[in-house]
Amino acid sequence: MKIPSTVFIGYGNPDRQDDGLAWHILAGIAKKLGRSVPETWEDPFELTSEFPHLIFQLQLAPEISESLAKYEYICFVDAHTGDIPNDIQFGEVGGEFQNSPFTHHMTAEACLKLTKTLYNVGPAAYLLSVRGYSFGFTQSLSPQTAFLTAIAVDRAMDWLKSISNS
Repeated sequence: MKIPSTVFIGYGNPDRQDDGLAWHILAGIAKKLGRSVPETWEDPFELTSEFPHLIFQLQLAPEISESLAKYEYICFVDAHTGDIPNDIQFGEVGGEFQNSPFTHHMTAEACLKLTKTLYNVGPAAYLLSVRGYSFGFTQSLSPQTAFLTAIAVDRAMDWLKSISNS
């Protein structure tokens, strides 16, 4: 499989149970690709010369725009709280500015808009969003979200195959 320049950017707080599901999804993708998985979420995923690259961070910030400009495809990975009708949602992300309900982080849309403005590039971007059920103070996923996370990893791998054939 010849994967074009692609990055998965997972974000969330692994100390808040299901909010950290993006790290678990990235770890699942790494395993399926035969790559090593960091011992903790604080350690970076191995940056190889092969795509996709895997990046995990607590939140999206303006500094990520420089990195986004280097890729043809981006897949943001995050948790949602049930405000989205599907337990697993996968779809395109537009590059329009979008306010965040929180003042301490940016949305995927805002990151893309900043990338377009600063670097005049518009990578194809997608969001893989998975339902979180519990947001307590632990690093373990709830049983429901752990089940969905395994399905989301397969969905991500199917997407990689589809962009590899295009």
